[in-house]
Amino acid sequence: MWPFSRAPVVPVLRFSGVIGMATPLRPGLTIAAIASAIEKAFHASKLPVVAIVVNSPGGSPVQSSLIFKRLRQLAEEEKKVIHVFCEDVAASGGYYLALAGDHIYADASSIVGSIGVISASFGFDKAIARLGIDRRLYTAGESKGTLDAFSPEKPEDVERLRAVQRDVHDAFIGVVKERRAGRLKAPDGELFSGAFWSAGKALDLGLIDGVTDLRTRMRELYGPKVRLKLVSLGGGGLLSRLRRLPSIEMTSRTGAGLAFADDLVSAIEARALWSRFGL
Repeated sequence: MWPFSRAPVVPVLRFSGVIGMATPLRPGLTIAAIASAIEKAFHASKLPVVAIVVNSPGGSPVQSSLIFKRLRQLAEEEKKVIHVFCEDVAASGGYYLALAGDHIYADASSIVGSIGVISASFGFDKAIARLGIDRRLYTAGESKGTLDAFSPEKPEDVERLRAVQRDVHDAFIGVVKERRAGRLKAPDGELFSGAFWSAGKALDLGLIDGVTDLRTRMRELYGPKVRLKLVSLGGGGLLSRLRRLPSIEMTSRTGAGLAFADDLVSAIEARALWSRFGL
């Protein structure tokens, strides 16, 4: 029997969506947007536990790191255990968030892993040459135009990008090894190749601790009367976000159409991240 007279309450944070990228209709996960909710979750119950649901294909490595660090800081300060539950996807930055958990679980059909770094763009230099368009690029600083999409690709630019990627990848690998110390069961070449797996294989590799779901595991730990209390990340509902979209009149007066175009590009990029995992 649980010693409290009332049913035990487990605070639940739900991290869903792309990390860092924000669009009006699907706000991204950033430390600025969710810090207060994280703080609230760690003070919402007397139970020494916080549950986190992760459903993310990744995104910004910086925002992933900042959210991860805040979760670990609060867990240590408040002496609480974090249980993470992966839903459809906990890949790349999504898995980085999952690493904040002392215990990581997933559904049998969840996709887990993708411990790597990716950059993608297009090259239009041949297309504009065929159209007879001259590219006029003026910079102060010889590397300022690195990887310009309308200029021919330079080997030294690619190597510079790859060096940055290696640094970011090494940092990611360091966090995985620290948080999963003693539990990883495969060589680095397999674990850190950028590949992703279903939950069963992720369990074999030591990337997760079990195949189960939030309610089932919390009932096993705290009894059948346990209550799961979702802590809202804020940001308002769909209607409030729609109201923040620029109107046609505003667009014509202030040039907000450029901002709306940026949001559209962000939405396309977010869709591309999800589509890598067949979603």
